[in-house]
Amino acid sequence: VPALATEPRFAQRLRQCLEQERLLDGRYGLQRVPGGRVAVPVLPEKLSQLCLPAEVPCELLGIQDPVPSRAARRLSPAQRLREELRRLLGAGWSGELERDVPHAWQRHGDLVLLSEDSFRAEPWERLGSVLWETVAKALGARRVARRGRVMPDGMRSPRVTLLLGQHGWVEHVDNGIRYTFDVTKCMFSPGNITEKLRVASLPCSGEVLVDLYAGIGYFTLPFLVHAGAAFVHACEWNSHAVEALHRSLVLNGVRDRCHIHSGDSRQLQLRDVADRVNLGLIPSSEEGWPVACRVLKKDTGGVLHIHHNVETRPVPAMPQSVVLLAERGSPEAASPGGEAQHPAQHGGEEPLGARLRPEWQSWAEGTATRIQGLLAELHGRPWRSSVLHIEPVKSYAPHVHHLVLDLECRPVLP
Repeated sequence: VPALATEPRFAQRLRQCLEQERLLDGRYGLQRVPGGRVAVPVLPEKLSQLCLPAEVPCELLGIQDPVPSRAARRLSPAQRLREELRRLLGAGWSGELERDVPHAWQRHGDLVLLSEDSFRAEPWERLGSVLWETVAKALGARRVARRGRVMPDGMRSPRVTLLLGQHGWVEHVDNGIRYTFDVTKCMFSPGNITEKLRVASLPCSGEVLVDLYAGIGYFTLPFLVHAGAAFVHACEWNSHAVEALHRSLVLNGVRDRCHIHSGDSRQLQLRDVADRVNLGLIPSSEEGWPVACRVLKKDTGGVLHIHHNVETRPVPAMPQSVVLLAERGSPEAASPGGEAQHPAQHGGEEPLGARLRPEWQSWAEGTATRIQGLLAELHGRPWRSSVLHIEPVKSYAPHVHHLVLDLECRPVLP
């Protein structure tokens, strides 16, 4: 950042002169520089217009790490981004262009990932790399990328364009777990955080687990790092996700407790090894049910965590009197399982965990019956299956919920 360095006694006078001439760069404050002097920031595009009074001796220099002004520190990142873009475009700024500027973005370390509808108007494209350098500077990043639509290739591969930077590898920390992946080749789903936290709290000490749809390790890593699983067989057919999972296992010091099976999990040759199986695929993990049955320990069984999207009828609004009773802690405030209601997560909708909906229960019971039949057919003897828990993860409009069924499966002893 260009600045004028002068003696401390002239600093305020110099600042006033620059402000009057509209040459002061208000993004940065005054700061001390070597030699006992004070530097006053100047707008880069106004350098040619500098014409200062002779009684204020000063010298032009560049500041590598300028200190933000108090006003700039009060701005939110989104406001700061708009201010920088207005400054960049000058008279070319318009309401139409402002609508193209994002209000939110994903951040992964020093990389910001913009939404697919950001900066699509033609004037932005003409700015080229200057635009992305401005965005990065305003948001305190070094790299910028932009999402596109997810490709329908069976692997949910992202269409992500790297706009500034040399590579897309990033690191993301959730619940003390370090995930690393290439944003241009792998998806990261922040919406699964509640399920990752729940998985991390499960009592898996000493267990062998099979994760049939491991991805970059969304659930593999919590099972290993926090839940205490003795060993995980992680299955994944996307080669980019496999590389990311390998790197993340090393980062978290659990590589020796995991074997990655690269390829189609339906062809998995494992049998009779698992105390627990995770089937984290939506909208349905049904194609993996036969595999899950095969890998469960045939003599002791285990637990299946089955993900599925379930459609639900709209829930009629509760009368106000009932709502007031629930707020006071009446029996209606608890779910049928006796658990407290979850806080609302989606505006205008009933809280996800407010009560066990009939469609959820029906799907869980139907799934339990089918799994029980698959196990009996596979092993030639009766099994029992018990619904332990139904966990709502998130909702999709209209009235579709991502659920996880915890299903206990045990052979019936003679």
